[in-house]
Amino acid sequence: MTFTSDSAYNHLSNDANYGTKPGDVVNYTMSLFQSLSTDDQLAVLWYAYTEMGRSITPAATGLARLQIAAGLLNQIKQMSHAEQLNVMRDLATRKNTPISRSYGILNDNTKLAFWYELSELMVKYLIVPMPVGYQLSRDGIQVLEALKALNFSQQISILRKVVADMGVDPFTE
Repeated sequence: MTFTSDSAYNHLSNDANYGTKPGDVVNYTMSLFQSLSTDDQLAVLWYAYTEMGRSITPAATGLARLQIAAGLLNQIKQMSHAEQLNVMRDLATRKNTPISRSYGILNDNTKLAFWYELSELMVKYLIVPMPVGYQLSRDGIQVLEALKALNFSQQISILRKVVADMGVDPFTE
């Protein structure tokens, strides 16, 4: 069987509805997410943070952890919108840059808090906002719908895996 976004989504829907192993659903959703373009990955991440009932908060990820990333966030806030977008793309594509290396040493919960704060700053237009009229691809919409269908624990597992895979760990390079 060929792996397509439609087959993965159908499989995800069946798994979510019929109670197969939760890890399988997480892995399938991750595979589908990873098949998206960089910009669609960033859009899905933004939509996930802004549309899922605000269930991901600094309290859930650890407010103290956000303070660890504050310097990195402040550095990004000082950039132009074009530079900010490039930083997010660099993180998503694991481009080896000083910011990607700084991000890479954060723990997974701090990375969750970092992206939560980025989404908050985007809503406030302090970080490059989502472009007006941005159209998420069909596959991006399917990933977002699949995420919405999962329980909170599965959603957090996927988001944690997504943000954990971003950036560059300077100690393993």
